[in-house]
Amino acid sequence: MAPVHEKEKELTREVAGTVERQIPGVEVLAVELLSPTRFCVFIDHPQGVDHALCARVTELLRGYLNTYTVDVSSPGIERPLRKPAHFRNAVGRKVAVRTGEEIGGRKRFRGTVAAADDDALALEVADGERVEVPYAAIVRGNLIDEVNAR
Repeated sequence: MAPVHEKEKELTREVAGTVERQIPGVEVLAVELLSPTRFCVFIDHPQGVDHALCARVTELLRGYLNTYTVDVSSPGIERPLRKPAHFRNAVGRKVAVRTGEEIGGRKRFRGTVAAADDDALALEVADGERVEVPYAAIVRGNLIDEVNAR
């Protein structure tokens, strides 16, 4: 796997551990490296994400500010998908997925989530083709904004 992806996974574990322990109900959806010195934390909360919640999370991550610029954001319309539960909640929706290694000669997929279990998701891609993508291979996954994609 690419070093960037490994660093994102490490940061996600660290950040989620800190944030989810200290702010009840907050879920860290993903941490994405935007550059070698900047990352964005995507969070969600059952009552929504507002500026005050982002500020609280940023304060908890103050220790990272010596090395990184830290952005904290709501998931937005093109919500990040990383965990099996995220993909199960996206069944029937269009997604974009990028993998670290090729699956069927490709690393990028766009399609509708047909099924998602504990190990992999099934994507309906062009012409009804179905592709199984193991979660361990996924580097990025996001919902596709179907309204604005037309």
